[in-house]
Amino acid sequence: MEDAKEECGIVGIMSKKGRSVTPLIYNALVALQHRGQDAAGFAVLTPDGKIEERKGLGLVRDVFKEEDLGIEGTAGIGHTRYPTTGKCDLCDVQPTLYAGIAVAHNGHLANYVALKKRFAKMGRNYMSTVDTEPIAMLLDEKRKDGAEGAVRHVMEMLDGAYSDAAIFESKLLVFRDPHAIRPLVWGENDDFIMFASETVALDINNIPYSGGVIAGGEMALLDNGRMSRKKIMPKETHHCMFEYVYFSRPDSIINGLSVYDARKRLGTELAREHPVKADVVVPVPDTSRQAAAAFADVFKLPVEEGLIKNRYIGRTFIMPNQQARSEAVRLKLNPVREVLEGKRVVLIDDSIVRGTTLRGIVSLVRAAGAKEVHLRITCPPIKAPCFYGVDMSTYSELIANEKTVAEIKTYLGANSLGYLSIEGLKKTLGLPLCTGCLNEDYPTGAGKQLAKERKWPSECG
Repeated sequence: MEDAKEECGIVGIMSKKGRSVTPLIYNALVALQHRGQDAAGFAVLTPDGKIEERKGLGLVRDVFKEEDLGIEGTAGIGHTRYPTTGKCDLCDVQPTLYAGIAVAHNGHLANYVALKKRFAKMGRNYMSTVDTEPIAMLLDEKRKDGAEGAVRHVMEMLDGAYSDAAIFESKLLVFRDPHAIRPLVWGENDDFIMFASETVALDINNIPYSGGVIAGGEMALLDNGRMSRKKIMPKETHHCMFEYVYFSRPDSIINGLSVYDARKRLGTELAREHPVKADVVVPVPDTSRQAAAAFADVFKLPVEEGLIKNRYIGRTFIMPNQQARSEAVRLKLNPVREVLEGKRVVLIDDSIVRGTTLRGIVSLVRAAGAKEVHLRITCPPIKAPCFYGVDMSTYSELIANEKTVAEIKTYLGANSLGYLSIEGLKKTLGLPLCTGCLNEDYPTGAGKQLAKERKWPSECG
């Protein structure tokens, strides 16, 4: 998805037999690297009851040294981070430690500012800019009530998306927001119980996944290798649809649904909704491949790698201005003229946020000799901000909020443009979804209020 990123990936693990979990946390973070490349960290509970942490800026492979993996700990949590706002400083790298509690957080709190004001009145100021810090503070406020009381307090006070893993009172604690917006799966073998944002973190550690998920509003507490679970505050489920459209790895299973299969089904439904006469189907690398194959199969068209990605160029959005980011498309992707020249090309992409990158891609394909370029998008038009962990915070940055589909088609330079419908998305995935960024149907009160303030700031004072 063009220039939009999710906040992070998390992992939590405990050994049943007193074995060290640190190497497994490292493996899991490598598997979750796609969810955040700005920073990484872990915290483990050592045999003497202390919390030992290691974290830094950069990729997982660069942050940790070999000796870090030798730290003994029978329980631990880990985190890979992408900042949804601003830059990433060392003080923001997770896990966050506060009053002997360590927390790794995936998601975003819609009432972060209100919580900050609350704590400021109490004389407790934030030391970072991440919404993990107020979660740790809230856990600390009710720690005398035990894990269940502390998590209940957190869920009563928070509004937003959160799947969290924590070291709390020498135990491993995991919990998920009442609407189950961000993913949280778990699995176990004879030696370990592991929780993670995606099943690939289990796979890399040879820990079987048997369909286990932490439900919305549920907590799990692990003590000495034994797990107890409790539903604290379940509400109507609203899973993030971007996990299937873009964020998660295709070899993951999220909320019981294979991401690989979901993307194939999205491609099939997209073909049904927006048929086209063409010669070849080309995916925009990388997350559109399964959808492109399924789309092509409906019309018995060849699917070809007409765009080759340079995997070592880095991100286009770190360029100093929009013109530079647009020009960086040429550095990131190279067209294959033999595939495109003289052809009616269908480009399959997962979504359109701002449109600038895709406009550059269409230009590349035309320059390579394509006779026609037809765009098909597996996500419906993104018309509103996200307040639950996706880096889309304003209406003005979203092209579908500013232009009609016909106007977007013209801006992108395509012969035709077809988005999957919201109804098609829901039918295809077959899950209760959060569609706030598509139709402003936000599942939480603070999300609704933020949308109103961003859309009509003068009316909100």
